[in-house]
Amino acid sequence: MSNKVAGGLYFELYWGENLAEAWSYGVEQTSIHAAPDEKATLPLYGFTLPEEPFLIAERTPRGWLIHLPPNAQVEHKSKGTAYGPVPDGQVHRQAGRTSVELTEGSTLRLSEGQLFLQVQGSVVKERVGPLEWKDMGWLAIVGLLFLSLPVGFLLAGPTPERSAESNARALQQAAEKEAARRKALGLDTPLRPLTDSERAAQPDAGSDVHVPAMFRVH
Repeated sequence: MSNKVAGGLYFELYWGENLAEAWSYGVEQTSIHAAPDEKATLPLYGFTLPEEPFLIAERTPRGWLIHLPPNAQVEHKSKGTAYGPVPDGQVHRQAGRTSVELTEGSTLRLSEGQLFLQVQGSVVKERVGPLEWKDMGWLAIVGLLFLSLPVGFLLAGPTPERSAESNARALQQAAEKEAARRKALGLDTPLRPLTDSERAAQPDAGSDVHVPAMFRVH
């Protein structure tokens, strides 16, 4: 397994334990220069730089090489481990300058005073390339399927005959429900006139009461 970082770089600047800034650089970046200037590729404040701009990272055939500011201390950690000294095989010293190789899955922490600059490989390894012919074919198929939905609805949608049949079916169902409701209430038997015997068997409304003419009935 290759241990070189094939993607971009991700920087985080901490003031103590507080994250102050973060920068991400893609695979198209071949070198990163730092300076206490907002227009710099890496606007880095608080670190002592021997020149401005300062080449802090460059891509090599082996991956990324991180150049250390002269007063910065460096620590190294891999995934699931704590920060510790950088392995000697990753440290390079030349012409009074110290550089460290950044390996895959590792993080470097540069510190000066209360400032900490963390450097690690970015999550995004490469940019998404242009669409190929096979991708265009799939896109055309999906587009045709999407456009065919409303056309299919128009072709297989309800016609006047189907609408009339559906309305008649709905009216029939409503009539059956109403008939069942009337039967449950005992209203399904039609009314008929009372016979003389039935009328005579009904109780009368009571006796007549005679009151003087001066009384008023309210």
